[in-house]
Amino acid sequence: MSKKRKKLGEILVERGIITPNNLADALQHAQSQGKRIGEALIELELSSEDEVCKALASQFGLEFVDLGHTHIEQDTLALIPNNLISQYAIVPLGMEGSRMKVGITDPLDLETLDLLRFRLNCDIIPVLTAATRMRQFIEKFVDTGGDELSKTMASIDQDAPEDAEEDGFRGLSADEADSPIIKLINQMISEAVHNRASDIHVEPMGNRVRVRYRIDGVCIVRDDVPSNLRAPVTTRLKIMAGMDIAEKRVPQDGRIKMKFGSSVIDFRVSACPGYHGESIVLRILRPESAQVGLAALGFEADDYATFQKIIRRPNGIFLVTGPTGSGKTTTLYAALQELNRPDRKIITAEDPVEYNFPGMNQCQVRDDIGLTFAKILRAMLRQAPNIILVGEIRDREVGEVAIQAALTGHLVFSTLHTNDAPSSITRLIDMGIKPFLVASSIQAIMAQRLVRIICTECRTVDTNPNRQHLALLGFKESDLVGKSVYKGTGCKRCTGTGYRGRKGIFEIMTMTSHLREMAFNRAPANQIRAAARAAGMKNLLDDGKRKILAGTTTPEEMLRITQVEGVVEAVA
Repeated sequence: MSKKRKKLGEILVERGIITPNNLADALQHAQSQGKRIGEALIELELSSEDEVCKALASQFGLEFVDLGHTHIEQDTLALIPNNLISQYAIVPLGMEGSRMKVGITDPLDLETLDLLRFRLNCDIIPVLTAATRMRQFIEKFVDTGGDELSKTMASIDQDAPEDAEEDGFRGLSADEADSPIIKLINQMISEAVHNRASDIHVEPMGNRVRVRYRIDGVCIVRDDVPSNLRAPVTTRLKIMAGMDIAEKRVPQDGRIKMKFGSSVIDFRVSACPGYHGESIVLRILRPESAQVGLAALGFEADDYATFQKIIRRPNGIFLVTGPTGSGKTTTLYAALQELNRPDRKIITAEDPVEYNFPGMNQCQVRDDIGLTFAKILRAMLRQAPNIILVGEIRDREVGEVAIQAALTGHLVFSTLHTNDAPSSITRLIDMGIKPFLVASSIQAIMAQRLVRIICTECRTVDTNPNRQHLALLGFKESDLVGKSVYKGTGCKRCTGTGYRGRKGIFEIMTMTSHLREMAFNRAPANQIRAAARAAGMKNLLDDGKRKILAGTTTPEEMLRITQVEGVVEAVA
């Protein structure tokens, strides 16, 4: 009779890492968020990732290895191709006779272990290591395929006939084109995912096809694809996305799903006809990017406390504003996950539904069949929800229904495209929504942007910061006394940019009786802004300056964001 395997939580309690109460909290969090108990413990900061991994290793009878303190020779690393190491988040640790010792991060990922046995033609001894340590090790010591991508492009360019541009795949035989093109696309996608890109842009030009990755909000140019490979590359991407390869005259949308390590990543694909051919953009939808948690969004302590109070109100509208790509949806998802409990009913109307969350009822807008935001919202009210998310208030009809929902006892989250929080009041009134409805229903408005944060590996004090940049941001000499400004010098981990990752800067305007009166009287945005500032609101620039002095970001990054949006005018 086989011995019963202990549960992970039991092992951690026995070792004194967590208490039974901690375990109960983690179990509840894991159930509500649809996560494993280990992930919940780490997210709630009840246990370190290494301790959870050690307990997992004990649970499954595996050896634990700390990659942060393990030296691996290059000859050993060469046992597994770099692209497999990067794609499946594994690392070779050496040979024991005819068997290979391989570091993994998920003991339940049997599919990857079977694939490795097949690809490497040998038995595998799995050894467990923490996922973060694995990722850091691969970034630091493993060449993740940039050169391989360039070599693949060059080899296909040499072999491809001149008429490949016109004939697409028909101009190349299966042996000559299909495999290299598939390899090229797979390497491109793998490299983008590994480099934390949010988008891949494949753009036909006059004599080339430009490939760019958007990393931390900035487009980085990759090697160009030769123009005679435009059609094969476009066709391959459209086949993967389930599009009609014969239709090149109208825009098309599709989706790709691929497995990387233990994660399954979705790609939302858009093809748009252009002068030189179809431009294709792959939006990379990582599950973890929408599950960052409120604490990781970048709130300062006072703003975090205010945000927590706002999202726990029983009714009213909470608006998040900002341009496309400023993280509005991620912020609202984080708020919903915080509120997602079995005793609450949450319904969302989204266009499109990018991430699925257990415990929430998510509805996809489909304008082609008349399923609009307004129609979904009206149907929602008959479902007796506690909390409603409307992807975007686009017109008066949606705005009025959302306000009606707020006034009848529902908590409504939504987004709006404005430059700052005070402008949202005038924007809603300009849509045609009656001022008294706006004044009575809105609880708070938050504007946000995303700024790149300094890489922690190469962060250093900037001994000679640009004084003109600091002056443009409104810094006085007295503000800098005893304070340091930081910068990133550039390293392999941040690919030489000095930045790695992004966090938000925020402007939270909580509605007061005076601001409601101003909204009712149709006061202009500049007067509402002045009144909100007088009531204690910190604007985007103020929050950005706090993050500069905290060493989170740089003056140059703040200027890049604020100058584009015109926020610097506030300090002129």
